[in-house]
Amino acid sequence: MKTFLTTTALALGLAAPAMADDITVGFAIAQSGWLEAYDTPAATAARIRIDEINANGGLLGKQIVWTQADTKSDQAQSASAGLQLIDEGADMLIVSCDYDFGAPAALAAESEGMNSFFLCAEDVKAGIQGVGPNSFSASVLAAVQGATMAEWSMAQREAKTGYVLLDTTIEYNKGICTGFDWMFPAAGGEIVGRDTFKNGDASIASQITRIKALSEEPDVIMLCSYIPGAASAVRQIRAAGINSLILNGSAVDGSYWLDATPDLSGFIVPVQGSIYGDDPRPAVEAFNQAYEKATGSRPASSYAYPGYVLIDLWAKAVERAGTLDGAAVTAELEKMQGEETAFGPRSFSDQLHHQNSAEMQIVEISSGTPAVVGSWTISTPVPLDVLLK
Repeated sequence: MKTFLTTTALALGLAAPAMADDITVGFAIAQSGWLEAYDTPAATAARIRIDEINANGGLLGKQIVWTQADTKSDQAQSASAGLQLIDEGADMLIVSCDYDFGAPAALAAESEGMNSFFLCAEDVKAGIQGVGPNSFSASVLAAVQGATMAEWSMAQREAKTGYVLLDTTIEYNKGICTGFDWMFPAAGGEIVGRDTFKNGDASIASQITRIKALSEEPDVIMLCSYIPGAASAVRQIRAAGINSLILNGSAVDGSYWLDATPDLSGFIVPVQGSIYGDDPRPAVEAFNQAYEKATGSRPASSYAYPGYVLIDLWAKAVERAGTLDGAAVTAELEKMQGEETAFGPRSFSDQLHHQNSAEMQIVEISSGTPAVVGSWTISTPVPLDVLLK
């Protein structure tokens, strides 16, 4: 049975029936399995924006409703979920945060000439390069996060030497390090060593030994990883007496993991907005409060935000195109250059359906407490050839 919900209906746990002239957004996302922790917050944010649009008269004079199908964090189920939603009349698809798990559903949309948006994928393939011309991602590329950390640390903390520690488990991690590897030398820094590990490794003792064997402790360690492996690596690095500034990507945003690293200091991540109530942009905190009202708690990480952004940008493109036709909406999205959103300006082109530059808030953890210490936009967008490495 097909069930449609608005965000208000979500908060109330009620279903709202679709009408023949409604616009339907289909969510082919993980409602179970490991990916649910990423998909659910971003999907909730998307539905908050849907609710706001509906309250202001809707889209093309119609109300937006949504339906969903569970991918169960499984690639084969992703394809099935996408096809199911298309058969049920979805006008566009929103797919999982991760490229590998969202792509099968996005490819189903592409085959029908429909638009698709990855909730928060940060791999360049989650768009033109891996799906097709009508597919986009709402997030900021992992390489931008690494490049931001490189340039910011040099400009704001006078970093001159860096050590790259790459968790090779997923493509996202590789993207962070790709951005750092490109920007740090370009800005005048020296990468004095590099090493790898796997997220599930219980120990990185050998990697730490090689860091300590350097003639001088590096100014920064670019740790390209995610939880739980990132938390384990940070704990071991600090326990070994290494005091280098540790940098990472947005995947480790949030305070939920800090009990594993008591009184942590000198750990820095770039984020699209702050969940901590200290973002300098009032619209970000207004969203945090709307999210809390809808769900009972504030966002646990900044990965909720891209869901809100994608609906905002897609709806603007639909209004400008005057149609839901995928190619026409894509053409309007590709005209967006510095399009304002609650989380900063966004741009697309006919070559790239991602953000290869964006204003990032810089969050530093000091004595176990995260806080915004500034913002940064890289001086040069990450080139496409670097992204495709």
